[in-house]
Amino acid sequence: MIDSTSPELPDDTVPATSTTAGQDALPRRLNLVQGTALNMIDMVGIGPFVVLPLVIKTLGGPQFMWAWVLGAFISLIDAFVWAELGAAFPQAGGSYNFLKISYGERRWGRLLSFLYVWQTLIQAPLVMASGAIGFAQYASYLMPLDDWQRRAVSGGVVLLIIVLLYRKIDSIGKIGLVMWGAVLLTLGWIIIGGLTNARIPLSETISGMIPAVGSVSGGLLAAGLGQASVKTIYCYLGYYNVCHLGGEIQRPTRNIPASMFISIVGIAALYLLMNLSVVSVVPWQEAQNSEFIVSTFVETLYGPGAGKLATILVLLVAFSSLFAVLLGYSRVPYAAAVDGQFFKIFARLHPTRQFPYVSLLFLGGLGFIFSLLFRLGDVITAILAMRIVIQFVGQAIGLLLLHRRRAVSDFPFRMPLFPLPVLLAICIWLFVFFSTGLTFMLSGLTVIGLGIVAFLVSAGLKKRWPFDPTKGA
Repeated sequence: MIDSTSPELPDDTVPATSTTAGQDALPRRLNLVQGTALNMIDMVGIGPFVVLPLVIKTLGGPQFMWAWVLGAFISLIDAFVWAELGAAFPQAGGSYNFLKISYGERRWGRLLSFLYVWQTLIQAPLVMASGAIGFAQYASYLMPLDDWQRRAVSGGVVLLIIVLLYRKIDSIGKIGLVMWGAVLLTLGWIIIGGLTNARIPLSETISGMIPAVGSVSGGLLAAGLGQASVKTIYCYLGYYNVCHLGGEIQRPTRNIPASMFISIVGIAALYLLMNLSVVSVVPWQEAQNSEFIVSTFVETLYGPGAGKLATILVLLVAFSSLFAVLLGYSRVPYAAAVDGQFFKIFARLHPTRQFPYVSLLFLGGLGFIFSLLFRLGDVITAILAMRIVIQFVGQAIGLLLLHRRRAVSDFPFRMPLFPLPVLLAICIWLFVFFSTGLTFMLSGLTVIGLGIVAFLVSAGLKKRWPFDPTKGA
């Protein structure tokens, strides 16, 4: 909840820390509605349309709905951590600043924030690639595409996103609202169409979930729920996108927390209704094997022409999500460079349009390359495994450390029952990390290990901590 005893910061003011130097160059022009819209289009994307069959197949029955509930619950609990940090430190870069401030700006915070930027250079383009690959997959419903044609489509989508983002932030906010409308239109059509034309009674689907409740504690179902939740959480990721844009949000101490909770509750409701709608028309036994479940669903109800129209709307939603993803992540290397912890070239703003164009072009360029190289299924799991240890778990522990060092008044947003939500978030994220499987766990830890080596090499060349203890004092 918002602490009414804490003074509201002016729109263009952020808490005074050494990380804010130079960041006031970003104008605060995004309001609550625009920030929420960018969050939501980031969250939806292609994810729910390609993940729905995978989740059903993993759990093998109506109990697949619990994976979507768990994904929403994890996101909501974790949002309390983001809300406290985002309201207290509303700056460009999000987790980069949160980690550095939480762990101390001269020693361990320097390492943790470096590792986050290091991971961002890899995982942000992978997120772009996953959306672009899913886009190409659904596009093949409209016309047959061979492997290379799909790769060409996914790469072309990334390039078009870069072109659209090469502009002022205020016009981007307006574009985001239009794309948000497309998201709501698509999901609304699926939900209303299915629930008003149900061919399988909803009571059957809902009753099929009930026996699963008593079995959730069983080992096999718990393991399956963990694996399925890895995929549903991927569909919720993005509720914190507003934190990456913290330096451009109006009234950040209120709008940053509000936009996250509105986004999670709204998207969770839409996802659950969408899933119920789909399986009320297409039996789950058939849905789990469908490559174009939404297209199949609409075609079943209204015919091939409507199926093609639904596919076009899905593609627009996926495109909108990629737009929001690259917008948010392009601010992370920029924030690190402004702070003197990354290559100076990434701190450059466009001379007339005031956005970090070097960061945008670099991440977008890597996203283009990755979209030509990787497959969708493995990318989804790898993205989550790579981020959990440093970003989600590290950030939650960092908030606990901050509460030991700082006064209550330093946190404009106060979560209820602190520190219970933080401890719960840490336990859940570790459960999800182990659920990704040994291969992906090792890949995530390998990236961290290489990042530590890169940090030590950089620190050695610059004569910084830990090689020069006096500079870490």
